Amino acid sequence: MNRISAILRSARTIAVVGLSGKRFRPSYGVAEYLQKAGYRIVPVNPCEAAVLGEKCYPSLDAVPEAVDIVDIFRRSEFVPEIVEAAIRKGVKVVWMQEGVIHEEAARRAEAAGLAVVMDRCILKEHRRMANAS
Repeated sequence: MNRISAILRSARTIAVVGLSGKRFRPSYGVAEYLQKAGYRIVPVNPCEAAVLGEKCYPSLDAVPEAVDIVDIFRRSEFVPEIVEAAIRKGVKVVWMQEGVIHEEAARRAEAAGLAVVMDRCILKEHRRMANAS
């Protein structure tokens, strides 16, 4: 089993940072897919009250429960502060969606013991894993 499959199989709770309540946004479609696949989705967006029936939190630091994966749907310049919050929270994995790349933040996360997936779509990777099994 490859590293990404292992991450997806062991995770239960995914905080989606930058999750929009607008159905046409990629973050919404990805989070909806993950929710239907059985993951608990925790929306993180200061501009939303709730998304996909889940309470939305203004920041990762405000999320009261443990999170396995932080899935980042924010521009690359916002990644370092999200990584720092993930480290404080004890998250296992930082996942940067397609087009989200920040090498320095990735090195910081890995140095703190977090696994990092960068510039990959979690929905596409989950589908690939599901089709392979």
